[in-house]
Amino acid sequence: MKNFCRKNKVLSVMLISALFLSCDTSEEKTEGEKIIEKSIEASGGENYGNAEIKFTFRNREYKSKRNGEKFRLERLVKDSTGNTTHDILSNEGLSRYKNGEVAIVPDSMVTRISDGVNSVHYFVQLPYVLNSPAANKELLGEDEVEGETYYEVKVTFREEGGGTDHHDEFVYWIHKENYTVGYLAYRFFTNNGGIRFRKAVNPRTIGNIRFVDYKNYKTDDLSTPLRDLDSLYEAGDLKFFSNIETENINVSINKNN
Repeated sequence: MKNFCRKNKVLSVMLISALFLSCDTSEEKTEGEKIIEKSIEASGGENYGNAEIKFTFRNREYKSKRNGEKFRLERLVKDSTGNTTHDILSNEGLSRYKNGEVAIVPDSMVTRISDGVNSVHYFVQLPYVLNSPAANKELLGEDEVEGETYYEVKVTFREEGGGTDHHDEFVYWIHKENYTVGYLAYRFFTNNGGIRFRKAVNPRTIGNIRFVDYKNYKTDDLSTPLRDLDSLYEAGDLKFFSNIETENINVSINKNN
């Protein structure tokens, strides 16, 4: 167990509505909730609520549009022959179009396709996607990573409203002064499970919303506490896994809503 201010210590898919619902203000907020709210404000705040966001990720085109609790998430894939698959996830469920024609999605594939669309939008739009009544946010303490001090906030999701992967666990390192997310770690249980640690890089502000890319690392020791991953990263004990790069970002804000 770490001390609160010790300086040197040795993901998945969430609820779709986590992208769009507001925090529950009916009860007094925890310290973790307050920090997440400040992080959301520092990264775009109310601009998220009426934004249409387009971007490219791994040669696939994505678009999200929201208005209050209404949402629409899209993914457009073009294969080498020019055929297109267009998936749309909204309050009404999942729709798929192939070359502009409605396609029937087998029940066995609905969750897999929906999770695939949602997961990309989820990580691109952090920390706003943590603005969910199903999210439990706990301040674990503070720590120093690469010379900067961060709050460590653990996020889990309740089963009710928490999505298909509500068992997944997250820790976010949120800068103590500017409240931006510098690092995150998560434990997932699908496909035999795993642990990832991401460092945010290439921060830029587009349409008054902050976006980042990530350096993605992993450990094969699945018993590792998520809070220890920052120290393992600094010690060079994590394995580089991939670059997570979001390209061609375009943001439109509907100020009439």
